[in-house]
Amino acid sequence: MKEFWASMSGAWRRLRKDRAAMAGLVIVALLVIAALASLFIAPYRLVIAQDLRHALEPPSEQHWFGTDYVGRDVFLRILYGSRISLTVGIVVAGIGMTIGLVLGTTTGYLGGWWDAIVMRLTDIMLAFPFLLLAIAITAVLGPSLLNTILALGFASFPAYTRLVRGSVLTLREENYIEAARVSGASTARIMFRHLIPNLIGTLIVYGTLRISTAILAEAGLSYLGLGAQLPTPTWGNMLSDGRNYLLFYEWLPLFPGLAILITVAGFNLLGDGLRDAFDPKSR
Repeated sequence: MKEFWASMSGAWRRLRKDRAAMAGLVIVALLVIAALASLFIAPYRLVIAQDLRHALEPPSEQHWFGTDYVGRDVFLRILYGSRISLTVGIVVAGIGMTIGLVLGTTTGYLGGWWDAIVMRLTDIMLAFPFLLLAIAITAVLGPSLLNTILALGFASFPAYTRLVRGSVLTLREENYIEAARVSGASTARIMFRHLIPNLIGTLIVYGTLRISTAILAEAGLSYLGLGAQLPTPTWGNMLSDGRNYLLFYEWLPLFPGLAILITVAGFNLLGDGLRDAFDPKSR
């Protein structure tokens, strides 16, 4: 355990020297602050309230990002959408990471028929594009935010499984694993005590990158009408609503599009920085 914390401390020192990664960390921190602030500034009743007298007003001191076609404040709706996007990204990454960690660790260490079955299933699922597989699952379950999260989480676990399995195949040949096996340590103890702690760094890096993928996929599903349903605001369905007003009321699709762009860029910068911090040889 001391080696684990020493590794984390060293990774943090290297991360602080990476300006791009720190810029990504700032963006992610601002997203978290915006999501928390939306609980108080942008409650649901306020972001769905219509005011037709002030419909399609351009950005101003009263409405920083303007208003939409029924007079709803775009800034407040983007704040509310940040809460949904962050929740989707974290939960989807958590689902995929949990399933992938269990399957990847057991298949990589145990091998045999279990490895063959899981890997063939993983290969079949990886043969489908991630977003297409999520669309198919969501179409079966029905359009809703919960079903979107479940679909994206299920569609993401094969990538985690393959990553973890590959790492475990390398780790199980290390001397300390062999020493634990010879000393009589049980399979469960070797997995939870020796293998999984050494996978944390890899999972943190990959999970951070996959959060941006999940946010982008959720926006795509919402744009297609398969995510959270109106009037609940998400960045994807705000883009879908705003596309009909692009020529004359450009702020409607502009601001949610920028929110997606900046958020995805932030997580990608942070993920790249974490990769270099945990594995300096990858530079």
